[in-house]
Amino acid sequence: MKSFETAGQRLLSIPQAAYYLGISSHTLYGWVSQKRIPYVKVGRRTMFDKKALDKWVEEKSVEPLEFPALI
Repeated sequence: MKSFETAGQRLLSIPQAAYYLGISSHTLYGWVSQKRIPYVKVGRRTMFDKKALDKWVEEKSVEPLEFPALI
């Protein structure tokens, strides 16, 4: 699969969004059908707003627990 240039684009296609997120297109299709990820319908095309994806990733991020230092 060739790499996609996403720097100048706001809306990404399924292959571009999958590449951007580091997942397979198949996984992304599943998440769309389950409404687990934000997407935009442009006519019949399913597109992804890069800003919404970044926000979604940030919201899904899990912060590590801090443990006291062992001496």
